Amino acid sequence: MDYAIKELRDSTGMTQKDFALMYGIPLSTLRKWEQGEAAPAPYVVNLIARTLPATDSGLKKITGKDGAVFYYDKNQKAVSDVRGNRIYIREDLEGVKEQNLVLYLKDMYDSFYEIQEKFEQDCKYDKEEDILWS
Repeated sequence: MDYAIKELRDSTGMTQKDFALMYGIPLSTLRKWEQGEAAPAPYVVNLIARTLPATDSGLKKITGKDGAVFYYDKNQKAVSDVRGNRIYIREDLEGVKEQNLVLYLKDMYDSFYEIQEKFEQDCKYDKEEDILWS
């Protein structure tokens, strides 16, 4: 595989910020790679190319009218958002109206981030206070 990082990112339709977030790359580093000021190690490019939703035929890209993007992996019965968070689901999404599906996915990820925030707050509180819950 001989890919350029910008070519890979462009194939997903992701912004630099979303792409950097998904792969844990500092945004400034991604910009330098894309502008040719620096280059990632070839193995990094290959690893990213192999995990990109847009390059994996087993994944379906789901795009909302507002630009929201999700990926459905039918084989693993999982959905991912542009941040790379994967949620495993039991229901087969084939046949669900795409316009509705985007709304369902947004709702699920909004709930996910809300619960994640609560979890992080609870952990922070636990570190600060001497409380044992039962």
